[in-house]
Parts: sequence; structure tokens; C-alpha cells
Amino acid sequence: MTNAFPPNEPASLRGAVDLSSLVHRDERPATDAPGATPAAGGAGGYVAAVDDQSFGQVLELSRTVPVVLALWASWSEQSTQLVAALERLVNAREGRLVLAPADADRSPQLVQALQAQAIPTVVALVAGQPVPLFQGVQPDEVIDQVFDQLLEVAERNGVTGRVPGADGDGEGEAEAEEPVEEPLPPLHQEAFDAISRGDYTAAASAYRTAIAQDPRDDLAVAGLAQANLLGRLQGKTLDEIRNRAATTPDDLDAQLDVADLDLSGGHVDDAFARLLGLFPTLDADARNRVRERLLELFQVVGVEDPRVGAARRRLAMLLY
Repeated sequence: MTNAFPPNEPASLRGAVDLSSLVHRDERPATDAPGATPAAGGAGGYVAAVDDQSFGQVLELSRTVPVVLALWASWSEQSTQLVAALERLVNAREGRLVLAPADADRSPQLVQALQAQAIPTVVALVAGQPVPLFQGVQPDEVIDQVFDQLLEVAERNGVTGRVPGADGDGEGEAEAEEPVEEPLPPLHQEAFDAISRGDYTAAASAYRTAIAQDPRDDLAVAGLAQANLLGRLQGKTLDEIRNRAATTPDDLDAQLDVADLDLSGGHVDDAFARLLGLFPTLDADARNRVRERLLELFQVVGVEDPRVGAARRRLAMLLY
């Protein structure tokens, strides 16, 4: 399985991809994905087709119930087959998941934001955060396992709602099961609002103030790392970053940018391997920069993630 959902996903989501820019005020539903119904819970199942314009609807819905976002294309027989299988398996969960098929040709901004490199690509949305699942067609039993793991991650992050079915079964259940969100501390809310409007400098400043007030505020430390990552990537394109790294392999800034890009797209191991492979070839100052960047990326992923543990051990061996 390619880019499979990690079996030991961190207890707290630390999404490095900023999807807030895709939320449009003028939202309209897209309804012509294969087998899709106009809205979740409508006749025929728990399916809400989506495109760049209507993405805000499912992003908001993901705060109540996990959303399975499938990037497909009409010219790809594999992707139409996968969407049909996903619809069947999502419907079997009876409202605990919602499927959102997105036609890649009609959703270029969404494809770019998720840095999708293949069709079909399947990503989950949990509490507004993207979680990479897999690419390509997968057997039903594999998808079922992925869905089980996704529901576990959603539960650990307080997303336990249920969408009512077309016959009214479970009506009101989503409201009853929807968790009551506790207000964020003021500085965290300030940082969240800044990230939502794309002001990563202001977000980083708010997180730094929170850390100064409480050095043990691990969420602020992680938030600062994420704000810094998003700020470094702001205004840069995928092609620009990769081309620069390929043409100037000795440019440390270019290699650091690619590591940021890989991590933001969910390619955690690739990001760590790039920097750890580069480390022995560098002078002392450059090594220190790479070490600091790795420590920051560890915070973005989550220090409890096993991939972080493995990379941290390798870094320690290189240092000593």
C-alpha cells in the first residue's frame, strides 16, 4: 500500500498543511462525482461531493465527523472504481464517516494544497486537519482497516459525531455526540486566528509569548513550529522549491525548503531522511542549522510519533 495511514498516529493532530485559504464565502455543492449524492445523509448514502468552491462545507463538517476526501478524475478508471468502493464502505459505517469525492480537474487549488502527486489520492479531514491515508486502489479489507484507525484518531481528537441517514435514523445523534469544544487560551486563540488569515508571523509571535509565560506549554511549542513551517513555505510553489533543490544541491536553504515541503505533504520519513543524509557532509555551522530545523520538524509531527523517535536516535548517533 502506498502512503498508508500510519498505524500509530499521534494522539493529537498536528496538521502541517494550511487549508484555510480554500474556504470560500460563496460556497456551492458539486454533485456529479460518481455515485455521489448532493449532501451527506441524503438519499443513497453519506456522500457530499466537493470542489474548490464548496470545500469549506466539508472542512467545517470534519469538526463533527471524520471526512474521507477522495481526489478522483473521470479519465481515471482506477479512481472511479475507488470512489465506488469508498462510498460502499463509508455507507456501511452508518454516519460515522462522510465521503467527499473531489474531481481533481475541477479542484486545482485543493490538489495543490494537498500536494497530491497521483490520482486517486485519499486524505482524511479530522477537526479541520488533513491526515494522509493512501494513494491508488486498495482492497476493501485494507480500506476497512484504515477506516478503523481513522475513527480511533478522530475519537482521540474529540471528533465523535454521527451524520443522520436518509431515513432519519440517528437524527439528532450528531448533535448529541458532538463534543463541546473548550475555549482556547487567549494567546492560542490569537495564534489560531492569525493562522486562519495566513498571518504566520503574528501566529508565531503569539505562541512565543505563550511559551514565555509558560515554558511547559507543549502545545504552544508545537504551534510555534507549525507556524514557522507555514511561514517559510508561504508564497513558494512546489515546482519552484523542487527545481531549486535539484539544480543547486549544495544550497542548504534549498534542501531545507524541500524538507519543509515534504513534511507539509505528509512525507515525514522523506523529510527526515533528506536532512539526516545531508548532515555528515556539512560544516559545524550548517550542521547546527540542520539540527535546529530537525528539532522544529519533530515538534510539528509530534515528539511521540515513532518516526520522530527513529530520526532522533539517528541524529544523536551523528552528533556523538
